[in-house]
Amino acid sequence: MSFPLPKRQGISVNTALFDAFCFDLDGTVYVSDIVLPHVLDTMSKLRKANKRVLFISNSPTQSRASAAGKLRKFGIDVQEQEVLTAAYLAAKFMSENDRASTAFIVGEGALHEEFENFGLAQTTDPFESTHVVVGLDRHFTYQKLNDAMLALRNGAKLIVTNPDPACPVPGGLQADTMSIAKAIETAAETKIETMIGKPTAYFAHAMLELLNVPAKSSLIIGDRLETDILLGKTVGMPTCLVLTGAATIQHVEQSAYKPDYIISNLSELIF
Repeated sequence: MSFPLPKRQGISVNTALFDAFCFDLDGTVYVSDIVLPHVLDTMSKLRKANKRVLFISNSPTQSRASAAGKLRKFGIDVQEQEVLTAAYLAAKFMSENDRASTAFIVGEGALHEEFENFGLAQTTDPFESTHVVVGLDRHFTYQKLNDAMLALRNGAKLIVTNPDPACPVPGGLQADTMSIAKAIETAAETKIETMIGKPTAYFAHAMLELLNVPAKSSLIIGDRLETDILLGKTVGMPTCLVLTGAATIQHVEQSAYKPDYIISNLSELIF
């Protein structure tokens, strides 16, 4: 089934219309360890125009600090407070909603780091945990699956950092968080209690809280329809799809999630 494309496809985005800009990272700002064309010039111009900038990512393998550090290596001026990752927001969510929790974490260093930053308890004993927190874990094993299952069958709640089943890597795809979470969910015969990452309302409201500007005055720029574009629509933020990452025009034609703008790259932001 075909859907009409947005009327503003291919039209440059006038930055004067917005006070704040939220940029997805992988596929929008960089791909792996390569910064994408026109990114550095765009960021410099936004800073000079005194626009608010926020960098957002569903990655549970990057802490706020590591994501900011990577951006600085590319030459992008950024403060740690201008970055939101799924790992950071998972820890923030637990701090706000269950400060006395003890987490059994299936994930990598960034997730552990952010829980430590918030002073949240962690355990490797499934029977001591109140929550199982699942993120992408490239060292996932049967033992981790079994321990997470035991924790959940013992009454722990299942929290998942992001809903991505797979993510792009140079040369193809790799299994992402949801693939692992579904295996654990199946083994435990339970359901995911809370999802943290894009496109959830929790992620969207965390963005708006940091930006401190009305939703209509902020533009989300990303390369994925089901996360970045849907995230904006969750809270009424204008959206811009950039064709440097996952989504293509053909994906837009087949999707119910229509961006307000479609641009080839960030050079189509005009100042």
